[in-house]
Amino acid sequence: MILADFGTSYCKIAEAAGPPRIVPSREMPPGFRADLATGHNGRKRSRNYVNELIALARGGEALIGRDDFLLLDCGSRDIKFVRYRGGRLDDMGWNAECGASMGFTIELLERYYGLDFSRGKRPEKSFPVTCGVLGMSSIFDAITSGMDEKEAVASFIRGIAENAYRFAGSPDEIFLSGGLCENRVFVMSMPCRIEPLGRFVLIEGLRRIAAER
Repeated sequence: MILADFGTSYCKIAEAAGPPRIVPSREMPPGFRADLATGHNGRKRSRNYVNELIALARGGEALIGRDDFLLLDCGSRDIKFVRYRGGRLDDMGWNAECGASMGFTIELLERYYGLDFSRGKRPEKSFPVTCGVLGMSSIFDAITSGMDEKEAVASFIRGIAENAYRFAGSPDEIFLSGGLCENRVFVMSMPCRIEPLGRFVLIEGLRRIAAER
């Protein structure tokens, strides 16, 4: 059985019992279909589709092993969270507006300025960011005013992280899912304890769902 998380920028593909792999979405063969899938393009590329929040929740159950937790997924296109209390799903949220193109914008800026934020520390400043795309104007204004490019982009990333934290309800601890787990500046900018789970949480959710069928 082929499992897939068809994201906007990257697809995560796995056999039911094998290790997952990452493929840029633009490189996926047009005729590729999964047996069970989630993600932005999951409906048209699979035989059976699972809502992203359900896949995220089941992945959290499989990986975290606690009765109480908040799991935040920061993707290329949007942000979403699930919260468990007493072993049951208590709340969830999905935002494609104030989280618009958040991950994509950060990756775009890293490539444009030739930066690598897999290492680094929490910036001293943050820009008030409510949207990845619209927030870029803060970077350009700061650079024009003389701020170092790396410092400006890092301040933007901190603003993105703080916005995501507020969207998740400002918890004391967040389990983090998605590509931004690999962005050290983003992780360090979260004003709470962070446990990065990586990019395959939704795939693990699909594994659990597939095993129950």
